[in-house]
Amino acid sequence: MNGADLRRIEGELLTSPPVPAVFTEAEVAGLPEPVRRHLISAIAPGTPLVVAARLRMRGSIKVGRWLPFRARQLLAPQRGFVWRARVAALIAGSDHYAAGRGGMDWKLAGLIRLVHAEGADVSRSAAERAGAEACWIPTVLLPRSGAVWSAEDDTHVGVTHTVDGRVVRTRYELTSDGHIRSFVFDRWGDPGNTGSWGLHPFGGEITGQATFAGLTIPAAGRVGWFFGTGRWAEGEFFRYRITGLRPVSA
Repeated sequence: MNGADLRRIEGELLTSPPVPAVFTEAEVAGLPEPVRRHLISAIAPGTPLVVAARLRMRGSIKVGRWLPFRARQLLAPQRGFVWRARVAALIAGSDHYAAGRGGMDWKLAGLIRLVHAEGADVSRSAAERAGAEACWIPTVLLPRSGAVWSAEDDTHVGVTHTVDGRVVRTRYELTSDGHIRSFVFDRWGDPGNTGSWGLHPFGGEITGQATFAGLTIPAAGRVGWFFGTGRWAEGEFFRYRITGLRPVSA
């Protein structure tokens, strides 16, 4: 997929009208106490209720072995994302999801195709990824956006919302001050490259927080398949740090 195609997809993600409101604690009235604590810690009073953002990140990704990467992303969790990255200065490409379709395109040295993937399975997995990444734009996780919250106890909460009709339920473990310590959700995938797709635990540990434009987010962590199981060491493939986040209003 070329740059023009990706710009077209980004345009599709930004067709929603802006939300003319800012955050107040009235937005979380009636929610379970640990959920209120989390959202109040994540969204400063007066922060615009944005639905999309542009992010910058860097870290390392496991492609046979661990390699450094730098990436930019347009994220609109209820609609999709475009993630563009360069890995080890040799591999470049993108993952995307919009309008019900997802895909991946990666090349070595800009010439040799390493990965091209699309279709129903890839699209479902990408939609679920978009939904789970809403933790990077917590204004999307307010009840006014359709998010439904529950609390098991003082530190374990869950949030359910939809992306193109697909239900995504993410479970968070919180710190005492309301920040995310870890997360997990059931994601459609084929992590073993067996040719057989199914639901598998996907999540990770959060190792750092940062605040951008009034949003305090899980800005560093370790992510992968099989989180919370005995196969986590095998499934981890992504270590990231967000270095910039710029909300966009539509």
